[in-house]
Amino acid sequence: MTNTLKYLKFGAYLVETGLISEMEVLRARFIQKKNNLRIGELAKAKSWLNEDDIHRILIIQEETYEKFGEIAVREKYLSKEHLEELLKIQTDTYIFFGEALVKLGAISETQLIEQLKEFNKIKFQSTEG
Repeated sequence: MTNTLKYLKFGAYLVETGLISEMEVLRARFIQKKNNLRIGELAKAKSWLNEDDIHRILIIQEETYEKFGEIAVREKYLSKEHLEELLKIQTDTYIFFGEALVKLGAISETQLIEQLKEFNKIKFQSTEG
C-alpha cells in the first residue's frame, strides 16, 4: 500500500487496490444520487413544498449555511412534524456507498466488510502520527 492511500476516499481506495473500476464507483454514486433524496425533494414529492418554496429556502441556506429543514420550519414552510417525518424517511431509505456496490454486484458483502476494516486501519494510522 502506498502512503497516499491514507488520503483517499473509500471508492478511490477500492479502485487503487484493484477491487473495483472507476465505472463501478460512478455507478454506485449514481445509485446513491438517485435514491438518497434531499429534504426538499422529499417534501416536494409529498406536495408539502413547491419549486419556488425550495428555491427560497435554498437562497437563505446559501447565505446562512443553516440546514434546509431548520430554515423550512423557522420560515413556516414545513411544520416540525413534517420535517421529522421527512428526516425519518431520509434515514430509513439511505443507501451507503458500499451498499450500492454490493447492490451492483461489484463486490460481495464479505469483501465490503473486509475492505472497510482495512480502509479504516489505514485512515486510523494516518491520524496517529
